[in-house]
Amino acid sequence: MGAKPKNSTIVEKHDIMKKMKNPKRRKVGTVVNVALTIQERLKDLRVERGLTLEQLEQQTGISKSALGSYENADYKDITHTSIVTLAKFYGVSADYLLGLTETKNHPNTDLAELHLSDEMIGLLKSEKINTRLLCEMAAHRDFVKLLADVEIYVDGVASMQVRNLNAWVDMVRNEIVEKYHPGENDSTISVLKAAHIEEDIYFRNIVNEDIDGIIRDIREAHKEDSTSAPDTAAVDEIKNSLEEAARFHGSDEEKRVVVFCRQLGIDYPKLTPEEFRVIIKVLRKSKLLTIPRKRRRRNRK
Repeated sequence: MGAKPKNSTIVEKHDIMKKMKNPKRRKVGTVVNVALTIQERLKDLRVERGLTLEQLEQQTGISKSALGSYENADYKDITHTSIVTLAKFYGVSADYLLGLTETKNHPNTDLAELHLSDEMIGLLKSEKINTRLLCEMAAHRDFVKLLADVEIYVDGVASMQVRNLNAWVDMVRNEIVEKYHPGENDSTISVLKAAHIEEDIYFRNIVNEDIDGIIRDIREAHKEDSTSAPDTAAVDEIKNSLEEAARFHGSDEEKRVVVFCRQLGIDYPKLTPEEFRVIIKVLRKSKLLTIPRKRRRRNRK
């Protein structure tokens, strides 16, 4: 048998990816992970570096038209030579471009270097959690602060300082009470009471603020994702459809057809009476359009 041609592994992986019609989706609880396609990865890498197609053409030697087609969602025929060239240019692995790994810059990192426990490795491999979301949280600029605050609380680093501060506040309050005998509603005593720190509550608020800031930023970054919940514009559209149907002079069945037409982008006023009747006839097969008929009550003898 002859020797394997150069880059044969990349060619085989590329052929596998060409046969994939849809991006891989994995459901984790109520969160859906969507693996980026080759086209999306190529575009993201170019946009991250602030390059136009013309600039990328000059730096890689691949024509602008080819580069543009590679980023087109409907284009599947990317040559293995271009994959190798673009992977080297962007400093990522070919496996990353092909969607076979999520590791962009550290493809050969030894697992031992990550200092992960067996439990953590097992959890990450179990697919019980959204690892994409976990990575985004860990990569957030404030994640280190979050862990630092948690560590301070868990290790009790600030416990002594908190106790000392509370003891000082209590001492001042007792001196004031003994010397001036203020009433229970005295403003100074109220301030000193409020200054008393509950360690658990204090750190709970700090950690919550850290987490809230991180998840708000991640939510904002994914607002335009296709898997994110729609904004109020969709609700307004449905509301307008229902209001328009209510103004339509016709039967309840015809009003429902008006709503369906609007949702499908059909300009129903331009339909001929015959076309409207055909749509009604077709949509009558849907259980959603079934209108219960009122039965006549039989006269009791």
